[in-house]
Amino acid sequence: QVPLVESGGGSVQAGGSLRLSCVGFGDSDSVNCVAWFRQPPGKEREGVAVIYTGGGATYYSESVKGRFTISEDTAKNTVYLQMTSLKSEDTAMYYCAAGLYASHMPRADAMDYWGKGTLVAISS
Repeated sequence: QVPLVESGGGSVQAGGSLRLSCVGFGDSDSVNCVAWFRQPPGKEREGVAVIYTGGGATYYSESVKGRFTISEDTAKNTVYLQMTSLKSEDTAMYYCAAGLYASHMPRADAMDYWGKGTLVAISS
């Protein structure tokens, strides 16, 4: 089991920044990547960023590329999502997920471990 806990969500104005944290991916043989997904109200869940642990390869969705940065601190078992230049369309519940995947952005159904989410609300 890989318990994941997200934090850092909140309400900010458009153009602002937030940093999300995901604690708990640990050193598990069943995890080679940690991803952030988001689910806007009334829409499907989408992957926004992923980091492959150890090697550090990162991938982003086109909608956040250049604005969001994913990073890891293995000593703290924490993955961060730094979000800048936030837009109203970034409003969503953000989830941290971990699992095994080959490369690039994983599908949500490929992730074995999920946090409960943290809410990000951007006002224009």
